[in-house]
Amino acid sequence: MLRVRASGVWPVTAPPIVDGAVLVDGDRIAALGPHALVPAPAEAEALEFPDAILVPGLVNCHTHLELTHLAGMNPEREFARWLGRVREMKDRTTPEEFAAAAERGVTDGWARGVTCVAETGSTGAVIAALARLGGRGIAYHEVFGPDPAAREASLRDLEAAIVRLTPFVSDRVRLGLSPHSPVTVSAPLFASVAELARLERLPLAVHLAESPAETELVRYGSGPFAARLRARGIAVEARGVSPVRYLTDLGVLPALCVHCVQVDQDDIHLLREGGASVAACPRSNRAHGHGESPLGALRAARVPVGLGTDSVVSVPDLDLWAEADAAGLAWEEALRLLTIEGARALAWDDSIGSLEVGKQADIAALRFPSSVSSVSSVSSVSSVLTVVAGRVVHRAAPRSSRG
Repeated sequence: MLRVRASGVWPVTAPPIVDGAVLVDGDRIAALGPHALVPAPAEAEALEFPDAILVPGLVNCHTHLELTHLAGMNPEREFARWLGRVREMKDRTTPEEFAAAAERGVTDGWARGVTCVAETGSTGAVIAALARLGGRGIAYHEVFGPDPAAREASLRDLEAAIVRLTPFVSDRVRLGLSPHSPVTVSAPLFASVAELARLERLPLAVHLAESPAETELVRYGSGPFAARLRARGIAVEARGVSPVRYLTDLGVLPALCVHCVQVDQDDIHLLREGGASVAACPRSNRAHGHGESPLGALRAARVPVGLGTDSVVSVPDLDLWAEADAAGLAWEEALRLLTIEGARALAWDDSIGSLEVGKQADIAALRFPSSVSSVSSVSSVSSVLTVVAGRVVHRAAPRSSRG
């Protein structure tokens, strides 16, 4: 058992509690409330953080943790060339390097209060790391193939990956599929992967409506992505619709749609009606000059939205609070997006995302540069304790006692 006391407890789905505590029994929250009212069993480890507050563990809705070793190594600025450069660097990376990068990414997240990640990757390194380390997350396995003639080969590789990765699945580790994006996946492959996901009951994720160049490719059959495809001998067809409409017509939704910068009200309606959710990555979109995802309009339309860091090839670090700051979110709104709303975007809000009796004990103790009562900014937040399913995975100099 574990009992954690702090200057405040922010359950997210209930009002904050001054001088509060949370009691954990096994992997679940057994009690929470004012310190004086929460049981203190003799067998429970007691941790106290008088200069911190307890919140639900943070949810990073889009990561590429298998690329952690490539931080700061891609100087390309034009987006199509940038993607090509990432592919080249991945091709030169060994399985051992991917495994080490994945593990480093998971533990870095823990040090920042992140207890759940939605990973998109093609190596399987992150789902293996989550299983090995006892983490929580969804690993969406990527599939590529812009040439319709290569559909069968891509599907065979994906089916083999499902067999290889399924043994890592548990109550805390889920497997999903990710047809990468409209610029790297053909229409026939999109439709086939969506059908496979339905048959296997696996969630989908897709990079969607990320850049103007993607919209140019899909709607008009032109632009830098179209030029690169034609240079490879792949025919390009102007679809005459937005990327969101394109994937809707192919039956790809519902899915976790990553970025969704280049969307209008019609697209937002399609996302809502299609049962999609959105992972917004403000700093990555800013770094590549793509613009900003319309968070307000998406949330007003009741599209589930969470925040993600994307990869350290795009951004300096895996700091979700920096993403919230870049999105212009104040403290309480940021906390909701990073916890319960992020969990909802991943269809995991029945178990995580808020501090409630009976829910999984995913908890972070956050320290601010100023008193909790004066918190108005989401910058300079650090985690002094991170708990995943009742197990302490990160601790920064707490005061500890027994009984």
